[in-house]
Amino acid sequence: MAFEPTKQKYTGAIRQVTLGTGPKAVTVGGRSCFPFYTFEGSMPNAPRIAMEVWDKNPGDDWPAAAREPFADVLDDPAAWAKKCVEVYGAEMIALQTRSADPNADNRPAEEVAAVVKKVVDAVDVPVIVWGVANHEKDIEVMRLVAEQCSGKRLALAPVEEGDHKQIGASCMAYGHVVVASSPIDVNLAKQLNVLLGNLGVRDDNILIDPTTGALGYGLEYTYSVMERITQAALAQGDDKLANPIINNIGIEVWKTKEAGQSAEEAPELGDPKMRAIMMEAVTAVSFLLAGSDIVVLRHPETVKLVKGYIEKMMA
Repeated sequence: MAFEPTKQKYTGAIRQVTLGTGPKAVTVGGRSCFPFYTFEGSMPNAPRIAMEVWDKNPGDDWPAAAREPFADVLDDPAAWAKKCVEVYGAEMIALQTRSADPNADNRPAEEVAAVVKKVVDAVDVPVIVWGVANHEKDIEVMRLVAEQCSGKRLALAPVEEGDHKQIGASCMAYGHVVVASSPIDVNLAKQLNVLLGNLGVRDDNILIDPTTGALGYGLEYTYSVMERITQAALAQGDDKLANPIINNIGIEVWKTKEAGQSAEEAPELGDPKMRAIMMEAVTAVSFLLAGSDIVVLRHPETVKLVKGYIEKMMA
């Protein structure tokens, strides 16, 4: 007699959100079951991977193992993004506007937006633009980005309660997607989506960013909140939490101490390059199982590992 798993019926489903335009636009979400539980429901769209690009040369902020695959393009964000797409098969680009940080380079918003526009024009895949979580500077930058890239259906992040009116309005005006970011709390995630809805942002133009913790540095907190968001959306039919989830993983994993320690500094942790790649891959897989629809990754080898995992699970 064939094994019949116990099945649970869900009253809700994750809504679909489309990023980008044209033949390489990406649609995520649409699940009526927990991730990869296709014996209980449908999962029409596989989770997607965005490759991380910075709008400036990261220099020593990145370990050597992370810089190596991009050594020839680190000074040119547009060429860097093209390499991710043409050489490493990136389905999306996540552009980190690190040069805008008021506590570091503090580059003028006009210059930052001009670099974003060059990157968007250089690739034919969807682009996620990630700010620096400084309300004043992100509002300046994202307003210009939204206007100059009108109609491209970028995803603008992080949109927080303190700047949701200004950035949300820009997204509505110029046809972009909002990445609603809240600090690892299911109630705050719902509250922000309600506020965006009250502002007039359509539900199918919102991604949820629950705030991402890396392996060993808060992964369990993020995982738990993501599970609760997914459970509320599917089992309780909570319409304000039924949005696809995005996790900005690369930047969190590669800034940990372990990712940058040499073999001499930490011989017990094994090969430094593979250590960081595996930390990034394990973090990504964990969040895919918790309900992530988009994972932002840095190293091409991590992308290869996680893409292979997604293909096997979808099969």
